[in-house]
Amino acid sequence: MAYAYTVARMPGRSMAMSPQRMKNEEDDISPDRSGSSPVPAPAVPVVLDLEASGFGRNGYPIEVGYAMSDGRLFCSLIRPEPEWTHWDPTAERLHRIPRRLLMQHGRSPAEVGMLLNNDLQGRTVYSDGWAHDYPWLSLLFDVAGLRPHFKLENLRALLREDEAERWHDVKQEVARERGGQRHRASADARLLQLSLMKVREGRR
Repeated sequence: MAYAYTVARMPGRSMAMSPQRMKNEEDDISPDRSGSSPVPAPAVPVVLDLEASGFGRNGYPIEVGYAMSDGRLFCSLIRPEPEWTHWDPTAERLHRIPRRLLMQHGRSPAEVGMLLNNDLQGRTVYSDGWAHDYPWLSLLFDVAGLRPHFKLENLRALLREDEAERWHDVKQEVARERGGQRHRASADARLLQLSLMKVREGRR
């Protein structure tokens, strides 16, 4: 099934990532040595984040959240499909979402897909963990039998090389300024959005 997502691939980077790599420990922002320029973007881009049951080919999305340009946040748990049985205790220690909570309060993939399409219609949405988020989001829409009405891009495409080099430090600084935040996909998306705005301050 063909999807409308577009992924900004970085030179020397592959969509195939090690299953042992923890998305919440390291994002996909790194300096681009190719000399390419960042793409034009809104002053406050929409940023999306996903949590998953685990890593590798058997992982599936369990929560999606995003931060809109106006500061509005959306977050939803995703109820696993019957065939979605993989569960990684290591990943659970990171996202802190027990599977029983998904079964009790999660929305179906179809409902989540429709909500995303309604809210993100025609927009370009950015993710810092695109190598993971892209296949997870594709799985969500595939199971839902829907086509996405928005584009998913790599947040790295918005940064100059010097900004990418400062990204991790700036994100940690913003996290400290925000203090203790409940670990939710929407909160993570807002953190990324604020970090992006801060790292691009003073750009001419």
